[in-house]
Amino acid sequence: MILEHLRAAAQERLAAWGKERGIDAPPAVFNPAPPHVLADASLPWPLAAAKLLRKKPLEVAAEAANQLKGLPGVVGAEAAPPGFVNLTFSTPALGADLAGVIADSRTAGRGSLAARRSILLEFVSANPTGPVHLASSRAAGLGDSLARILRRRGHSVATEYYVNDAGNQVEKLGLSVKARWDQARGMDTPLPEKGYQGGYIADIAASAPPAAASWTPADFSRFAIEAMLAQHKTDMAAYGVSFDRWYRESELHAAGAVEAVLQKLKRLGKAYEKEGAVWLGSTAEEGDDDKDRVLVRADGRPTYFLADIAYHEDKFSRGADELIDIWGADHHGYVPRMKAAMSALGHPPEAFHAIVHQLVHLFRGSEAVKMSKRAGEFVTLRELVELAGLDACRFFFAMRSPNSHMNFDVELARKQSNENPVFYVQYVHARIASIFREAGASGASEAEPDWALLTETEERALLVKAAWLPETLRACEKELSPHPLPTYLMELSGLYHKFYERCRVLDPEDAARTKARLALCRGVQTVIAEGLGLLGVSAPQEM
Repeated sequence: MILEHLRAAAQERLAAWGKERGIDAPPAVFNPAPPHVLADASLPWPLAAAKLLRKKPLEVAAEAANQLKGLPGVVGAEAAPPGFVNLTFSTPALGADLAGVIADSRTAGRGSLAARRSILLEFVSANPTGPVHLASSRAAGLGDSLARILRRRGHSVATEYYVNDAGNQVEKLGLSVKARWDQARGMDTPLPEKGYQGGYIADIAASAPPAAASWTPADFSRFAIEAMLAQHKTDMAAYGVSFDRWYRESELHAAGAVEAVLQKLKRLGKAYEKEGAVWLGSTAEEGDDDKDRVLVRADGRPTYFLADIAYHEDKFSRGADELIDIWGADHHGYVPRMKAAMSALGHPPEAFHAIVHQLVHLFRGSEAVKMSKRAGEFVTLRELVELAGLDACRFFFAMRSPNSHMNFDVELARKQSNENPVFYVQYVHARIASIFREAGASGASEAEPDWALLTETEERALLVKAAWLPETLRACEKELSPHPLPTYLMELSGLYHKFYERCRVLDPEDAARTKARLALCRGVQTVIAEGLGLLGVSAPQEM
């Protein structure tokens, strides 16, 4: 973690320097040096500090460079216009950093200096009234990758799938299945108004036992929910996604949690009665919801919103310091509503984060993929994996930030060429594996390399890029999105392709350089495998 420790050391020195001059120094931020700059990292710190010091940025950069010279692992610190400090790292220091990753791959990307947080991450939570569909596939990859990254950064992360197994939609599901059961037996039972369509309803009805002849609609609802939930669990497992808990809404009602949170809001003066209903006073505080919301209808039935508030309060009561929810695009307006509710309950704003992911459109080249007739009006997760493959699904979804719309090209996802981003990265891992098979046959070793021998431009570029993994995961953590990681892996893979073309790894006439290059290859392979693993993507040995 050379960059993390250097950033901390730079911050300490620059803060002390700024204090002597009567300013609170801005944070030291390390950025990759631009391609035209012969350096390993660039600090824009002088640009921000110059405003506070009322000096020219380049003058501040020169003074800051003097402060940073001599930092462990730094062999050069130079001021550059308009106000940057460019740093060059020691090759042995970069090698030692990579050696640590090779020795224990679980340290790859870990944030040893970051404050630890206890996070409860809820995602997918698709209604158990239908199959997991395309949009939920995006949520599944996003949530699972984010959980893996946050854990790698050192945080405690529990994952949860919230099952809406109570309310009108569940009743309607049961009536829909009962109608199909009756129709299969020659009865003229109509589907309920706005009932659930699609072949899966008939499938559930067909799987019901003979005893269903005496079932009530509520019995059909319970049976249908269990059937759909079993399918959701199977789909998630096949997608490489696991949850620490599948939390049912019915648990909240059974435990009295919904009524309890309502009474708490009343005690806090945040709920009031009007027109026979109970409302949350969401607009009382600045930055809250744009209007008050109903918690209990005039007929006494609680709203879904109240149940959701109770669920989030339950999450905090189980010890979470921070809640992260991943919702679909149709929940955008729900964000301020839930933020207002959490504020009303006394939780700080930074304790709740809602990530709203945008829609996915499926294409085969330039042609839109038609929706599934059997499932109803959507492409299911299972169909998507069958069309594109699991690795491509996970990688492609991770490539875009959640707030961007996405066109998923099935044709590209299936290509076995460097045009396909996931193939491009996986191929490097497989290529390195083939090098080690050849090395094993020739008796070449990677043990105790002399990192100082890696002086070629392509070698240093790989060393520096490999060192940047923790900063990449730090960016993922900050943005609550895995999308910086696929970009990083593609850039690292591009650098390896250049290295492979220019540098001969197995040189029988130069055992020392062969050893160093093999160690470099092992480090790159380890970083790629760990990065792909954090995305839920395989790292093949052969392709």
